[in-house]
Amino acid sequence: MSDAVLLNMKLHGRIAAYNLEQPEGVHNLLHIIMKRVRMEGFNVLDYCHLYPKFLETVLPLLKEGRIIYVKDIAQGLRHSKAALVRLFSAHKKQVVLVSRE
Repeated sequence: MSDAVLLNMKLHGRIAAYNLEQPEGVHNLLHIIMKRVRMEGFNVLDYCHLYPKFLETVLPLLKEGRIIYVKDIAQGLRHSKAALVRLFSAHKKQVVLVSRE
């Protein structure tokens, strides 16, 4: 997948890839350079020391209803096209799940 993405990447594009069962290698590295793609990574373990403060700050906000989330679940592959359109037309960051059921 990463090869196809890099070939079609816009200038200064971004990719988020995580939780992959099989990490993919980069074969078209020149496209990263030519399209000025920013490649950056971090390890969540670098921030473990902040977790207690995170819970102290976020849990009360969740309980008060000041932090909310919206699910967008498309039922079945027949609705996957519409789900992808919603993903790229949204003004906020979101994840679209095409349900396995």
